[in-house]
Amino acid sequence: MKTLHFLISLFLPSFVFFSLVLSFPPPHVGLSKQCLDDQRSPLLQLQHHLYYAHNFTFSSNFDLWDLNTDCCSWEGVTCDAYGHVVGIDLSYKSLSGSFHSIFNLHHLQHLNLAGNNFNTTLFSYGFDKLQNLTHLNLSSSCFHDQIPMKISHLTRLVSLDLSYQDDCYWRYYKVLYPGFYNYFSLPYELQQPLKLEKPNFKTLIKNLRFLTELYLDSVDISAQSTKWCETTSLVLSNLRVLSLSNCGLKGPLCSSLSRLPFLSKLILDGNPNSYLPPNFLVNSSRLVSLNLVNCNLSGHFPTHILLLPKVQSIDISGNDRLIGHLPEFSSNNSLKSLSLWYTKFSGKLPQSIGNLKFLTDLTLTFCNFFGPIPSSIANLSSLVNLDLAGNKLSGSIHSSLFTLPSLKSLSLSENQLVGKIDEFPNASSSLIQELYMGNNYLTGPIPKSILQLPWLERLFIRGNSFSSVKLDMFIQLKNLRYLNLNNISLLSESGNGSLPFPQLESLRLRSCNLTEFPEFIKTQDKLVELDLSGNHIHGVVPNWLWKSTLLSLHLSFNVIDFPKQLPLNDANFSFPMLTELFLESCNVSEFPEFLRSQENLEYLDLSNNKISDAIPNWVWKKRLRYLNLANNYLSSLDQLLPDQSSTSSQTSLPRPICNSSQLTFFNTSHNNLSGLIPNCLGKMNALNLLDLQRNNFSGMLSKFSKATQLQILKVSENRLEGKLPRSLAECTQLEVLDVGNNMMNDTFPFWLEKLPALKVLILRENRFYGQMKHFKHKSLFPSLDVLDIASNQFSGELSIDFLQSTQLRSLKIGGNKLEGRLSRSLANCTALEVLDLGNNMVHDTFPFWLEKLPSLKVLILRANRFYGTITKFDTEHGFPKLRILDIASNNFSGDLSIEFVQSLKAMMQITNDDKAKLDYIGENYYQDSVTIFNKGIELFYQKILTTLTCLDLSNNSFHGRIPEEIQMLRSLRVMNLSNNGFSGEIPLALQNLKDLESLDLSQNKLSGKIPPQLTTLTFLEALNLSYNPLEGSIPQGNQFSTFSNDSYRGNPKLCGPPLSKKCNEVGLPVPAAPGEEKQSWLYAMSTWKIVLIGYGSGLVVGLCIGYTVLNELGNKWVDKFKKHGKKKQKKS
Repeated sequence: MKTLHFLISLFLPSFVFFSLVLSFPPPHVGLSKQCLDDQRSPLLQLQHHLYYAHNFTFSSNFDLWDLNTDCCSWEGVTCDAYGHVVGIDLSYKSLSGSFHSIFNLHHLQHLNLAGNNFNTTLFSYGFDKLQNLTHLNLSSSCFHDQIPMKISHLTRLVSLDLSYQDDCYWRYYKVLYPGFYNYFSLPYELQQPLKLEKPNFKTLIKNLRFLTELYLDSVDISAQSTKWCETTSLVLSNLRVLSLSNCGLKGPLCSSLSRLPFLSKLILDGNPNSYLPPNFLVNSSRLVSLNLVNCNLSGHFPTHILLLPKVQSIDISGNDRLIGHLPEFSSNNSLKSLSLWYTKFSGKLPQSIGNLKFLTDLTLTFCNFFGPIPSSIANLSSLVNLDLAGNKLSGSIHSSLFTLPSLKSLSLSENQLVGKIDEFPNASSSLIQELYMGNNYLTGPIPKSILQLPWLERLFIRGNSFSSVKLDMFIQLKNLRYLNLNNISLLSESGNGSLPFPQLESLRLRSCNLTEFPEFIKTQDKLVELDLSGNHIHGVVPNWLWKSTLLSLHLSFNVIDFPKQLPLNDANFSFPMLTELFLESCNVSEFPEFLRSQENLEYLDLSNNKISDAIPNWVWKKRLRYLNLANNYLSSLDQLLPDQSSTSSQTSLPRPICNSSQLTFFNTSHNNLSGLIPNCLGKMNALNLLDLQRNNFSGMLSKFSKATQLQILKVSENRLEGKLPRSLAECTQLEVLDVGNNMMNDTFPFWLEKLPALKVLILRENRFYGQMKHFKHKSLFPSLDVLDIASNQFSGELSIDFLQSTQLRSLKIGGNKLEGRLSRSLANCTALEVLDLGNNMVHDTFPFWLEKLPSLKVLILRANRFYGTITKFDTEHGFPKLRILDIASNNFSGDLSIEFVQSLKAMMQITNDDKAKLDYIGENYYQDSVTIFNKGIELFYQKILTTLTCLDLSNNSFHGRIPEEIQMLRSLRVMNLSNNGFSGEIPLALQNLKDLESLDLSQNKLSGKIPPQLTTLTFLEALNLSYNPLEGSIPQGNQFSTFSNDSYRGNPKLCGPPLSKKCNEVGLPVPAAPGEEKQSWLYAMSTWKIVLIGYGSGLVVGLCIGYTVLNELGNKWVDKFKKHGKKKQKKS
């Protein structure tokens, strides 16, 4: 009986639905019944009120219909047997105007107005009059605002499509702003033009119980974003197609969608759903298509979905935290398309993948698959597109891949594939049009078979080690249009200008060891994109390079020049209208004159050159989107006209830069620009990145009320003053805000809490002041990753309770006047890597409770009022990743405990420098810096190598012996125990710190001899043992031969080189001559030598400070170093 009830409940709604559909009058089939007058009249009114609007403005009257014919025969009109209009299809006609008269056609069942340009709301239309309507399609027609309640009264609807109104507005903006291309530059409200608030989603669908298809893509449903899933499952039991992409739906997807017995197509792309339940769609036996692209999904993807009996298409791409693996596939699997790009699917590709006999598209780009490419892929005879790029696939490329009979696109780039590719048969019958094998480890010659593929249009083999590659090899590929040989060393050849090369549209020869412009380009009359950057080309760019078809030209990293005059009057010469020009690091000293006429220019890069003076006014093109002028010698954004003064150009008159109102990327950092920052930069609504750091801009920061797309704003190291503009709170896309190293005077900007995407906030080295306490007691800055407020005037107790603690990665609050105890809420910052609160007035014991932070790498407590002993440690767990610990200049006391040493787990791990990459702490958008006292000098490290390990306990009150267990810290590069009360002998165990580059034990009470075993520390560049009661002869050999007197000053019982005191036969010093010069410790520090010679290269510290010493300390330090060296020479 239960089974009977179940069957009735399952089939009864469908029976009622089909009965309802069959009850409608039959459409006009084979009968010549004329349409009725009451049907013709509304259609005539419709034609009168509609017009063509191809460019969203009136272009012509709507005259599609011949008024002398029967209206049932009109295009787009369908009638039933009785002359009633039952269908209107006016889709994709570029129509605008009003369509009120349609609602007088009460028999209407199908209405399709998709793909038009109405640009209006739906409020005034009488949808509730069309009670017979079963299909309504208003997609992509520029409707906006609230979806009217009247649509919810259409109880017979079977299909409802209100989707993609944003596509229409994108078309509109491309007409309004020629060259407009970035969807995300649309005003936010037009990315989801239609809304569901009143009625909300539940109210809209509760009466539409016969719906089988629902398309609401890009409709804003965020007002009920977490309840949509359950509501849909309960109400729409007949649903076959559900398409709700980009609707603002949040929260986990519900398992109750499995209750929809007929569901065959589910599209939820672009919603931040976050989580898939394990039993998601577990009973969806009719599912054919699933799309969950860019849904911010995490966790494990349910494997059973890949094995559903009827599923043909699965696309879950763009979920970079979604884990999964491919199952074993049976031979009856129905999959035709599987796309997993940018997910964390991993594991080996199963051999059973060869069972997917219907597969036409397999896209596994940028996942974590590893191992060999399964040979069974050769069985996939229907495969058209195979994309395995960006994984860790290894082994060789089997030639059978090239013989798949239906294959048109093959991508194997960015893997670890090795060896030679064998020749393959029947190349002439292959359908391959696109072949991507770049950035692998392929060797040997390029197979002749590849050079015989008859339909090959795109060949990308960059970044491999193919042998004997010449340009003339590719002349056989007659259909070749795109050729990428970047980073392949081409054999030099001359006289290739007469070879019959295929007519290319894109040619990329970056870093190919070219010494001259390839002559065959002379005959390339269809070339659109040309990249010759990173070669060894010298001289003037030849005129024949300027193809009239050329749009994009990359010549960066060549030493080139441009002719002073071009043959513009020559009938055979036509200069191109470029859209992209990249001339980075080309030794260019002025703006090329030909740019003056480039009105279509959108991308221009002249960074890292030698251009000085003002930017010419003609540079500011109207279409300009990307402009990079960083690292030059520019002095002004404007070129003053004869009747202008510098003051007027910056105030009353419009500035030329304002002409480039479509800029999305603008970088003029590291120049000599001065004056005020133009106000119009804050009004550019397409601007994504603005980088003005390291200039001489002055005045107040501009207002940014209209820069709603701004993501990165960097204005550090200028002379800006005043307050932060409150209009920054309107930049809701802002991710990075860097105003460091200026003269701004303001309180902490708690009002930036409104910025949901803010990741980096840098206020360091300004005049910010006041307390850091937020009195609303709520968590702000939900996405903040980096907070740097160092070197300001903040005061009061330290509190970070207003931060989203689990998100914070780097916190720098040193150099302020913060006091009180260290906030215990820091223990909740589980992602914290860098904590710098040096140079404050924090009064507390050592924060051993920070051991709980699993990612902490840098801890700076220097120059505070910390006190007490350091003994309480969980030696089992310790600090698992801490590599830099600076607790100098506090009031710590007691013995240096063994437990403390054993807690420094990361300092015990040795890194193989030969294999280690130069990785730095921080992300792409921000790299951490730190100040460390190293080798007697305060050094600012602009980047922190992950292999740098430093321990600084100086200027405290530690006493007792240095424990032998210090040898456990085997990865130490810098150790400073100076200015304490350590006693006893220097531990022999220090000889085991083989990576040590700097050792400072000065100003202690260490006694006895210097262990000769320390000479085995061949990386040691700096040694300071001064002011200890050490005695005996100084060890000789290896690095010890490079140390000066300063290393041993204040040890009257030491003798031997480099000291002038000689040792007697038993190794004791001969009494000093009267009047021997005594130098202070301060002098010793100021002339401390950094030895970059000898047996050790000083790899890690050298890499960190090589740049810093010369640039941060400047020439004064270098001069002092040279003078001190001359003194030594005179004495000798």
